[in-house]
Amino acid sequence: MFRPIRENGPALLVPAAWTVVAGAVAGIVSEHALFVAHVVMSALLVGFVAASWNEMSSGTLRAWKLVILAGTPATIAGVLGFLALNGTIGLPAEPLLALALYAWILLPAVGLIYTGRRAEETALAYDVGGVCSLAGAVGVTLAAAPIEVVAGIGVVGVGQTMGIVAATVVESRVE
Repeated sequence: MFRPIRENGPALLVPAAWTVVAGAVAGIVSEHALFVAHVVMSALLVGFVAASWNEMSSGTLRAWKLVILAGTPATIAGVLGFLALNGTIGLPAEPLLALALYAWILLPAVGLIYTGRRAEETALAYDVGGVCSLAGAVGVTLAAAPIEVVAGIGVVGVGQTMGIVAATVVESRVE
């Protein structure tokens, strides 16, 4: 039961996560909802990597385990950033939130490009996904208005979704 969730869940969670982030920037999703999403994602990341630890010991899966291991503290930094925003903790919110955002834009970019170098059938999806993540990072960084940030996040979300869907489709055919 848990194996299909571990194998297919990321293909749903990646676009959902970026949609929530874009919605928060656009003012459609509350900061509290994004805070809750960070808390839930922190728990899911820890659970996913723990449940998949042995399966992710070599090759591209090992690279993705490293992405998750590096991304988990960044997600927790996001949780702390939201707590700082509402005054619960005395830390500067902006650097913590920026760390969470850019880590989840750039870490998967590295994983996608690495995977694209090793994949045969779906290399283009990984390469385009990595390039979209990098382009989205530039877009978010240079954005002068919230709608431009949303556009940059959209590029990231589309690219990372391409990569995770490619991985999910290929994996399901292997079994």
